[in-house]
Amino acid sequence: MKPQLTLEDVAVGDALPVLSYEVSATTVVLGALATRDWRPMHHDHDFAVTRNGVRDIFLNTPNQAAWFERYLTDWTGPHGRPGRMRFRMSDSVFPGDTMAITGTVTGVRVDEAGCGWIEVDLDLAVGAESKTGCSARIAVPVSPDDNPWARRGERWRP
Repeated sequence: MKPQLTLEDVAVGDALPVLSYEVSATTVVLGALATRDWRPMHHDHDFAVTRNGVRDIFLNTPNQAAWFERYLTDWTGPHGRPGRMRFRMSDSVFPGDTMAITGTVTGVRVDEAGCGWIEVDLDLAVGAESKTGCSARIAVPVSPDDNPWARRGERWRP
């Protein structure tokens, strides 16, 4: 098991490791099912092509959000607690695409409640084309005995 990331392990400008994943039709459909998104463009090839004018079914918004969250928590370890995420999708991700998620640390700070925060700019790309850009904020321990998941009330300000 990898050691727990703490705030002192991170600096502005740090690059996060790349997460590459080959998207299949199953990836798309299971993501839509998990988020209760029954719209046919996420599971019906003919509908997606005929009605939406795209080449195949494609990842839905909550599925992409889940990939960004996974990416961040894989990096931070189990005590990393997502706070905020904003992203903008510019193009679709289809079965057969290999998506690559990358990230760069843009901020590191401790808030007035003592919670450690890392700001990260993320990108989901297929080949050289950016499909979705994201800015995220994730809480991490400020010391080995801290756990952002234990924070409640005034001690948690995402």
